[in-house]
Amino acid sequence: MNGQNEILSGVIEDGHIKLKDPLATVTNHESRVSLEDTSWMTPCESTKFIALWNNLHGAAVSNQWAIPAEPLYFLKSLSSFAAHDQIVTLPVGVGRMVFEGELGIVIDRRCKDVNPEDASAYIRGFTCVNDLTAIDVVNRDPSFPQWIRAKGFDRFGVFGPVIATGLTWSDLTVRTLVNGRERQSYLLTDLIFSPPQLVSYLSRNMTLMPDDIIACGTLLGSRPIKAGDVIEVIIDMIGTVRTLIADHAGTVRI
Repeated sequence: MNGQNEILSGVIEDGHIKLKDPLATVTNHESRVSLEDTSWMTPCESTKFIALWNNLHGAAVSNQWAIPAEPLYFLKSLSSFAAHDQIVTLPVGVGRMVFEGELGIVIDRRCKDVNPEDASAYIRGFTCVNDLTAIDVVNRDPSFPQWIRAKGFDRFGVFGPVIATGLTWSDLTVRTLVNGRERQSYLLTDLIFSPPQLVSYLSRNMTLMPDDIIACGTLLGSRPIKAGDVIEVIIDMIGTVRTLIADHAGTVRI
């Protein structure tokens, strides 16, 4: 979005946006806007955000979890969606809040009951995800694990800054930095269920729509964060999605 409150869409190149109609297949190379003159929005308008649990071999081994027979997942609320460089406010009275750096799959077109060998054709591209979690909320009531509540607070589903296309997901590494210090770094070859397998399986449970997000799960290194922290999820060839953490009053102290 630029200073005139216009929503811009296009291809990022050399610090500029080459403008493109959202429905067009080619860019208008005569129209360019500097990124310095814009603020970020999420790179797509999703109908749902599906996130995986226990989907990396390293996490399963370290936590002594069994390798799941099928993908284990939860949903994040629409109001949890947040873009690159947005501020996330610590909710009142929820206890510890943790980050989780992940690869995000972006669905290209309506997808239902797709075979694994055909699923890649339904993937538009990939993005960076920070799956924020109020971790103390999960088991606050011993009778009912509250995953959706813990992960569904406002702006707890961060993704962006762009949708990268033409990538080989297995070549990618996810890194998460807190205040410039690396806290996570893992290869996506460690995924238990690959992006095509996830798309196929989930499409048998529910209809996947264009722009839907599937977060592939995280590895070790997730830890509590506090007001004033800056979290960056970095995936080379995609970019960096950055989040600023504010206190209950919405104040950011850096």
